[in-house]
Amino acid sequence: MATPAQWLAGARPRTLPAAVAPVLVGTGVAVALDGFRLVPALLALVVALALQVGVNYANDHSDGKRGTDADRVGPMRLVGSGAATAQAVLVAALLSFAVAGVAGLALAALSSWWLVAVGAVSIAAAWTYTGGPIPYGYRALGEVFVFVFFGLVAVVGTTFGQTRTVEGLAFAASVPVGLLITAILVVNNLRDVHGDAAVGKRTLAVLLGERATRWFFTGLLVASFVVVALVGTARPWALLGLLAAPLAVPPARTVLSGATGPALIAALGGTGKVTLATGVVFALGLALS
Repeated sequence: MATPAQWLAGARPRTLPAAVAPVLVGTGVAVALDGFRLVPALLALVVALALQVGVNYANDHSDGKRGTDADRVGPMRLVGSGAATAQAVLVAALLSFAVAGVAGLALAALSSWWLVAVGAVSIAAAWTYTGGPIPYGYRALGEVFVFVFFGLVAVVGTTFGQTRTVEGLAFAASVPVGLLITAILVVNNLRDVHGDAAVGKRTLAVLLGERATRWFFTGLLVASFVVVALVGTARPWALLGLLAAPLAVPPARTVLSGATGPALIAALGGTGKVTLATGVVFALGLALS
């Protein structure tokens, strides 16, 4: 039976910046538009965190059942290691999605019922990433999902939940966040590229190969800050987001140096840190604008 520490590890706390950063940025946009509301912002944060944890447990369940995690390089998975049954991890995933659903309903009640449809699609996309008969995470589409749902949808949805309007600034601000979160997935898949290829999991890293994936990862980091700079041309305070750029150097250096396997775990953590830091300073700059 899995211990509390193992369940916490299964939730993969290293990935939580991917949930927090979009909500911070979306809230920064809401402040910039004079539409900030605390309760919807907090509810959006609960939705994002619960969805992220739910995705992690759902992936653990589905990959474990498929045998993808039998020979894993990265942190322990509950089902693959035998620490918990697939059924128990499935329950954890469903409970996480239920929390996201309840918070999402409360958010919709305070803003717009259109958010119910957005939430339902988000949960379905989270489950079918590695679950269901045709998991798109096994078909090199994971990066698309991450950019769209943890970048675009999360930022624009957070702003909409507070302002009740769909604004161009929210779409623009979602791009650098989405690129950084996508980079988290890319370095994760780079770490697991050989194991995934062996079991037939065709991630983008498997299709591109290691060399191209390393440059793709670096390109995502660079592009994210280029977009921050572009947003700053219209709202100069947003240039505060560039203060996080130096944090991108260590993970980029590690990845470009040819690091493999466990050596990439530090790069994964570093990418999470730069994502969170960018979310904080970029959101602050947007709010000040």
